[in-house]
Amino acid sequence: MMLSRRSLLLSAIALAVLPAGAARAQEDLEAILAAEPFPVRAADEKKISYKYRRRLVEFETAEPPGTIIVDPRKRFLYFVLGNNQAIRYGASVGKAGRRWSGAATIGRMEKWPTWTPTPEHIAEYPKLVKWQDGGMPGGPDNPMGARALYLYQGDVDTIYRIHGTHEPRYVGKKKTAGCFALLNVDIIDLYSRVQLGARVVVLDY
Repeated sequence: MMLSRRSLLLSAIALAVLPAGAARAQEDLEAILAAEPFPVRAADEKKISYKYRRRLVEFETAEPPGTIIVDPRKRFLYFVLGNNQAIRYGASVGKAGRRWSGAATIGRMEKWPTWTPTPEHIAEYPKLVKWQDGGMPGGPDNPMGARALYLYQGDVDTIYRIHGTHEPRYVGKKKTAGCFALLNVDIIDLYSRVQLGARVVVLDY
């Protein structure tokens, strides 16, 4: 496989500069996970295909740093860093018939969010009706996982979310009801980087 000069340069930078930074980042992550009110397994990363694991990648885009770009066709989510670089995460995306694309902003951010099933969820899984009024509290049984980023267009909630998942086997697949799900450890990482009001671009399927 041929490598571009830029790829080789990035690899050299990673080898020369990143080990200490990576060690610090790992220590920070471990401290965050230890403080979580519910268990989050960093080892879940090993349960998904290598290509869907979080990493720094080359990524050319006209979008400014801080933007989130979701590529549902490839099942990747990118957090734009600038200088043609991004952090790439593997994602679970919407099933057939439950797909959305377009631009939005992050209008709300929650840790261990409450989940309220939609009428469509209840029609498919009638037992969820008990959570229709107050919602399901955050925790290890809640399908929203450890964090949620709520996508808005103006003042209107799109009903779509970027959230965590307790099911590593779903990452890289079309399994959600339309939202975009990352490993819990990855949504915690993304949540720590993103700002309220950040732009989100979801590409076409």
